[in-house]
Amino acid sequence: MPLLAASADGNRPTQLDEGAPADLVVLGRIGAAYGVRGAVHVQPFADDPAAWSTLPQWWLGRDSDELHGWRSFGLRRCTLRGDRLLACLDGVADRTAAEALRGLLVGVSRQALPPTGNGEYYWVDLVGLEVTNTRAESLGRVLGLLETPANAVLRVGDGVGEERLLPFVGAVVLEVDLAGRCLRVDWEADW
Repeated sequence: MPLLAASADGNRPTQLDEGAPADLVVLGRIGAAYGVRGAVHVQPFADDPAAWSTLPQWWLGRDSDELHGWRSFGLRRCTLRGDRLLACLDGVADRTAAEALRGLLVGVSRQALPPTGNGEYYWVDLVGLEVTNTRAESLGRVLGLLETPANAVLRVGDGVGEERLLPFVGAVVLEVDLAGRCLRVDWEADW
């Protein structure tokens, strides 16, 4: 069950400046500057960053509840280097400009993303789904996802008390019903 893209916190933005798309999906975070010509490292929140690294436009903004101040940048060049991307953005010509972007989130319009294949999901679509087990017991809602070297992990709970961590693998996640806003899992309530 591949997961193609992630949102930093699963929340869809409600107010965006400068015409940022209402369907913005956060895909990664800008890291350190690279070299002296304005390139930046990007930590992807996705298991296939090459699928979105060629999009012509990225939106950059701060990690906040209301996501104000997002700005559009043309993507000049982007290459995969290990588990990170190396990107060159329009208007970012030197190391000083690149360093000023450190920590900003990278987002794109949901419509610009490629469609998911059968059995593939964007993380942002999973956050908020009701999780029930094979006994029809509610385990809570998907609060977020974690990427581990082995597989993605669902954070499930009510947002107040304890959370359960469920591996997002076919042996555990039996059914994903995006239209019905639920997941059915092979996981006991007392685990």
